[in-house]
Amino acid sequence: MDRDTLTWLLSAPGQTLLAQLDDRPLSEADALSELTRLRRSYPPEYAAAAFELSLLRRRARAKFPIAAHMYFTREALEQSSAAPVAAWRAARLAAYAHVADLGCGIGGDALAFAATGAQVTAVDRDELRLELAAANAAALGLQERISFVQADLLTTDPPLADALFCDPGRRAGGRRRFDPAAYEPPLNHVLSWRERTPALAVKLAPGIDSTDLPSDAEVEFVSLDGELKEAVLWCGPLARHTRRATLLRSADDLTTHTLEPVADEAAVPLSEPLAYLYEPDPAVIRAGLVARLANLIGAAQLDPTIAYLTAAVLVATPFARSWPILEWQPFQLKRLRARLRARDAGPVTVKKRGSPLDTDALARQLSGSGSRPLVVALTRLNGQPIALICTDRV
Repeated sequence: MDRDTLTWLLSAPGQTLLAQLDDRPLSEADALSELTRLRRSYPPEYAAAAFELSLLRRRARAKFPIAAHMYFTREALEQSSAAPVAAWRAARLAAYAHVADLGCGIGGDALAFAATGAQVTAVDRDELRLELAAANAAALGLQERISFVQADLLTTDPPLADALFCDPGRRAGGRRRFDPAAYEPPLNHVLSWRERTPALAVKLAPGIDSTDLPSDAEVEFVSLDGELKEAVLWCGPLARHTRRATLLRSADDLTTHTLEPVADEAAVPLSEPLAYLYEPDPAVIRAGLVARLANLIGAAQLDPTIAYLTAAVLVATPFARSWPILEWQPFQLKRLRARLRARDAGPVTVKKRGSPLDTDALARQLSGSGSRPLVVALTRLNGQPIALICTDRV
């Protein structure tokens, strides 16, 4: 898509075509037939852009509840934050009247900031993405709260604002960049903006090495529906702790669960498997808060290097999934298969932490003809491989 094509999509004929396509059950497999049909009435570039946008709107529903009215390119959609994540971030910045969204892309975060009532200055060096963001703001009725500025943040200072949010580019040629020095702008360059605006938040890849981060900031790991989505670095007055795990649910209206470290955290005991197996949420694991969770629920670790926890009593917690343990044994495939047959195993799901085995291949080997679905967890107990046979997740 280019700017002229976007202008046409925003025109009355373009809106009519998009409305027609949105009513059709389209998929990638329909590309040839649909484009052949559309090209009888529209120039090829308009037909292709409308078909692509219609597909992207369907794909974007998982991120944006109002995706049917928004404008995307494929790459920009992949890079954008899901709406619940952007809304949580905006809630943490809600006290600031003017927020600058630096590297705004298609405007997902700018829209979330504006929805809290803030005035937003959205900056990007890509003119097309700025126009997409402006179209999205207009579609949501937020255009009066957002101003758009084209600028290269490597050579131009951020606009004056009460707080800054930056989502630096972490892809090049379709490949991810893991080194923060290779971000666009580089992380060190972004952090230099604190001298003028101390309230700075930076979106990061969740796998970032903690040694690349300043010691006086907070790093928050965010999961959505149990999937780790991103890390956010909170600087200056925005930092409340050194680390934080935040769990969001797409079905909830900003209902969140956060876990934070405490001083003098008690050591977590080690234990053989007890009645229940807990698997902490990936945000808890990535934030290094497994011990905090274990102490909250009275659980022990199976191995000091593995995040699995175990407890004799089930304690409900949003920070972990849990399974009742039927039995456990040192890992030995033949014996494990025999014990599953003895328990009338039907389909078997295999989970692992600290095991090199292929879970899908092993699940096929272990699944039986019985009536009982079971779960096998492969892990280590004091460095030795074990297998736990569990019932369905609580």
